[in-house]
Amino acid sequence: MLTIRNLPVILFLLLVQFNLYGQQQWPLKEWPVATPQSQSMNVDSLKAFDDAIASGKYGYIDGMVITRHGKLVYEKTYKHDYYKIYGEDAKKKNGLNQLDPGGPYNYYNDWWHPYYHRGGLHSLQSVTKTITSVIIGVATARKEFPDLSTTVLSFFDTTQVKNIDDRKRRMTIRHLLTMTSGFDWNENLSYSDPRNDCSQMEASFDWIQYVINKPMAVEPGQSFNYNSGASQLLSYIFRKAIGKDIEEYAAEHLFSPLGIQQYFWKRIPTGLVDSEGGLYLAETDLAKIYYLFLKEGNWNGKQLVTKEWVKASVTPSVTVRQGVKYGYKWWLYQYGNNDSKYAWAGSGFGGQWPVIIPEYDIVAVFTGWNIGSSSSLRVMEGIRRLVNAVSYKR
Repeated sequence: MLTIRNLPVILFLLLVQFNLYGQQQWPLKEWPVATPQSQSMNVDSLKAFDDAIASGKYGYIDGMVITRHGKLVYEKTYKHDYYKIYGEDAKKKNGLNQLDPGGPYNYYNDWWHPYYHRGGLHSLQSVTKTITSVIIGVATARKEFPDLSTTVLSFFDTTQVKNIDDRKRRMTIRHLLTMTSGFDWNENLSYSDPRNDCSQMEASFDWIQYVINKPMAVEPGQSFNYNSGASQLLSYIFRKAIGKDIEEYAAEHLFSPLGIQQYFWKRIPTGLVDSEGGLYLAETDLAKIYYLFLKEGNWNGKQLVTKEWVKASVTPSVTVRQGVKYGYKWWLYQYGNNDSKYAWAGSGFGGQWPVIIPEYDIVAVFTGWNIGSSSSLRVMEGIRRLVNAVSYKR
């Protein structure tokens, strides 16, 4: 029974509930920390997940970060001696080691992979593609990036481009963002296979010329074909269109507002930013970028990316396979029994995948370096474990 005597207790409990869920605490420098229980997550379930990772069930996992309601509820790192694991492979030439054995594109070299100079910044690999799309979204919000219907060839001297046909003339920026460029490109082989187009591109001097000279296979927009080269073209287009390097732009207009101070970004031999797989970040900083999208592009009251761009980015543009769609460099995974529910994720070679589960207000980041092992953490397994650890939605 509600009485005047117990009213203060009720008000206090309501205030606590408001502080847990209603009050926004932005992870400006560091993430606010909370217990899993306070954010309605089962600590035993998370510990069981942690134990499975530590046991090696999912191969070489380096880090796990789980946030809910904007608070860090679980963080764990797992140590591996990558020199011992991959040291001999670093001396053997294949698709993952085609250039300088001591350089950044020898993927077995533990000075470069998975951590930059064995420090705290982890290689994101193809999650870089998603971040490139986010930066384009920032530039679009600032009205500094061209319309996505702009043709790709408009940024090139076409007298220097091979295999031009009407299909290549119709290719647009949107096609590059959605992996529907139409290029004749084979990235379905193992990356250790030197016939893989991505491996061939990375072994060349001028990546942009390698990509733009490729012949067309199908009409742009017709079908999904994973193409790292198409993502590399975006770095070139960004600099051509805006007149500023995409890394410099990100540092000012994305990383700085999010409080991201430490990062490293590889560059291709011609000096252009590697926008298909070259970014290194700390796991908690990567989680910030994904949290920005969970909050519809708003960060601490400032709209860095428009709601419209966020929605378009995570709306299926093309089907990859059953249960998996693709947006603007975002992987969209159906889960549960409702086909309209998607988790929004990135995916990077070796086991990098940050994920947003909007329905549960979860952002999680997993990093790893499974480049020679069949064991790895599958995206849907991670999503299942995260969802099962939730006590209730709100």
